[in-house]
Amino acid sequence: MKFTRSAKFALAAAASAALAVSLLAPAQAATRSTIVIHDTNSLTSFNSGTPDTNLTINSKVGNLSGIGFLYIDNKKNVIRNTTFGNFKIVKNSATDFRIAYTVNPGLVWSDGTPINGVDLLMSHVLSSNKFSIDAGLGNPDSDDVPAFNSNGYGGTYSDNIVGLPVLSADKMTVTLQFKQKIANWDLYGPGPSPVHTLVLMAEGKKGLQSVKDNEAARDRFYAAYTTKNTAVLKSMGKVWSEAYNITEVNSSTNDLLFVGNGGFTVTSAVTKSSVTLKVNPKYNSGPKLSGTIDTVVFKFIADGTAAAQALANGELDIYSGQPTADAVAALKKLTNVNLIGGINACYEHWDTRVNAAPGQPDYNGLFKGHGGKGADLRKAFLLAIPRQEINEKLIVPINPNAPMYLGSTFIAPGFDGYERLVANNGSSYYVGSQDALNAKALRLVRKYYPTASASNPVKVNVLVPGNNPRRAAEFALAKANALKAGFDLVGDVQASWSPKIQLSTYDAQFFAYCPSAVTQAGSNANFQLGGGNNRNGINLPQLDAILNKLQLPLDNRAYISTIIAAERIIHAEGLTSGVFLHPAVTAVNKDLKGIKPSPLSDDVVWNWWEWSY
Repeated sequence: MKFTRSAKFALAAAASAALAVSLLAPAQAATRSTIVIHDTNSLTSFNSGTPDTNLTINSKVGNLSGIGFLYIDNKKNVIRNTTFGNFKIVKNSATDFRIAYTVNPGLVWSDGTPINGVDLLMSHVLSSNKFSIDAGLGNPDSDDVPAFNSNGYGGTYSDNIVGLPVLSADKMTVTLQFKQKIANWDLYGPGPSPVHTLVLMAEGKKGLQSVKDNEAARDRFYAAYTTKNTAVLKSMGKVWSEAYNITEVNSSTNDLLFVGNGGFTVTSAVTKSSVTLKVNPKYNSGPKLSGTIDTVVFKFIADGTAAAQALANGELDIYSGQPTADAVAALKKLTNVNLIGGINACYEHWDTRVNAAPGQPDYNGLFKGHGGKGADLRKAFLLAIPRQEINEKLIVPINPNAPMYLGSTFIAPGFDGYERLVANNGSSYYVGSQDALNAKALRLVRKYYPTASASNPVKVNVLVPGNNPRRAAEFALAKANALKAGFDLVGDVQASWSPKIQLSTYDAQFFAYCPSAVTQAGSNANFQLGGGNNRNGINLPQLDAILNKLQLPLDNRAYISTIIAAERIIHAEGLTSGVFLHPAVTAVNKDLKGIKPSPLSDDVVWNWWEWSY
C-alpha cells in the first residue's frame, strides 16, 4: 500500500561485503517474465510511512504497487503522470495559493473499485498536525505517539496548509489552499490511498469485498473525515500504523492489505527471504507496462558473497549495492552482466542524541541538553569520528574521486553554492589533521571529565546497524580513533536497527539518509521540532525559524545563505556529521532492458513499467 505524499528521506542500510566468488556463467534464459532483484536488507513492513518503518527496501516494494500524479526519474526530474490525472494552480496571491488536483475518470484500484478524489484525502490526515489535533488523534509535536504514527507530520505541508482540502461536487477534484506559495509546491500534493480498505479492516473484514461495499466504506471514511469522528479515525489509525508491519504473506493473509493502483500487487512474502509481486491485471493508473514482465521478486541476501554467487548463477537479475573495489572487479568478470556505477544521493552520517524522542523515556545520557556540557561533548564526539580515514579505507577504493569531508547535510559537493556554504557554515571546525581534531576533542572532554584518556575513557553507547560488513568496519575505525579523544564507543549491533534509532538507550547512531526527491526543505525534518526524522530530541526554536524560510521559493544565493545560518547552529550544537556519499554499483542481467538506476531512494525501481526482456 503506497501513500505518495511528499518529498522525504528514507533510511538506507546498504552493505558492502567483499564479493570473492566462484564465477559461473549466468543461466538466465533470453525469454523470461520474472525479474529477481537483490537487496541486502529484509523488508520490515509494507508501509514505509512510519518512523519505525522508513526504510528504502520498504519503500521500494511500495513503489511497485502505487502511483500518483508524478514520479521522479533517474535524472531527478519531476515527471507528471497525466494518465492518473492533472493538477494546476488556480489561485496565486501573496496570502492565498491554491492547487487543484483532478483524478482522471475510469481509473480503478486492484480490487476493481473506482478511484476518486476521496482517495486523496488520506494525505491530509497523514500530514496535517492541525487535523490530527482537531480530530482528537493526538498532537504530533507532543511526547505521545498520534493515532496515525505518520512520518509526514510537521514541516512544509503542515505549516502552510489552510483548512481542509476541498472536494468537488463530482468527487474527482481536490483543491489545496496554502497560506503562501511554497518551494517545490508540486511535491507536496496529495497521493492516492485506498481508504476503503482501512475502513474495512478497522471494521474487522478479512478479505476483498464487492465494489458496492467498498464504495460504501469509502463514504464512511469521508463522513468521519469531514466530521472529525475520533473513534472511527482512531480505529483506522491503528490499522494504518500497525497492520502492515508483517513480513510473512501467504494464503491466510488479509488481501485488503495489498490493494493498490500500481503495476504490481504483493502476493507472497517469506520473512527475511523474499517478497513476490504479480502484475496487477486492472492497472490503468500510469504509463503502459512493457507487457513482458508479470512477476517481480525481491530477494534478500545479507551476505555479499552469496549475492554475487546468486547473480553468477542466474538466480538474480539485478544486484544493487555498495560493494568493495574487489567486489567491483569480480562483478566485471561476470559474463552476460552489465555493470553500472555512479554516486548515490544517499549519505552516511553520525548523529548525537540531545533529549528523548516523542513517546520515549527521558534521556539522561552523556549528551543531554542543548548548549553547555551537552553541546561540548557532542562536538568532541563528532571531532573524533575519523572521516578522512573512513573515506580513504572504505570509499576511495571504489570511488577514487570521493570527497574526504561532507561539509553539509543539506546539499552535496558539486552543488552550485557549496563552496560558499562550507566556507561559512561552521563545518571547518571539524576539518583538519585527525591528530589535531583528536586533541581539540580531548580538551572539550576534559572540561567535564578531567581524567579522561585512552586508558580512562568516557563511554558512549552507539547503535550499530547489523548484517553490514562496511558498517562494522566503519564502527571499528571510529572506535579505535575515539579512544585517542577520551571516548569508549560501546557498540550495540542490531540487525533490525531502524526502529531503535529513537531509543533513549543510545547516545549516538550512524546510518544513511536517501532523499526521495530534491527539495529546498528536504533536510528540515531531521532537525525541526515535530519533524518526521527528528528522533534525537532536537528542540531549537531559533533553528526552526531559519528552516521555515526554506519552505518558500528562494534564489540560489538566498537559499545558500539560509542554509549557512541553519548549519552554523547545527555544527555549534554538534548534532550531526556527514561522513561519505554512497558509491553506487548495479549489476544487471544483459538480457534485461530498461534498468536505469536513480541516485534517489527508489534506485532501480522508479520505472518498473519500462522493464522488459
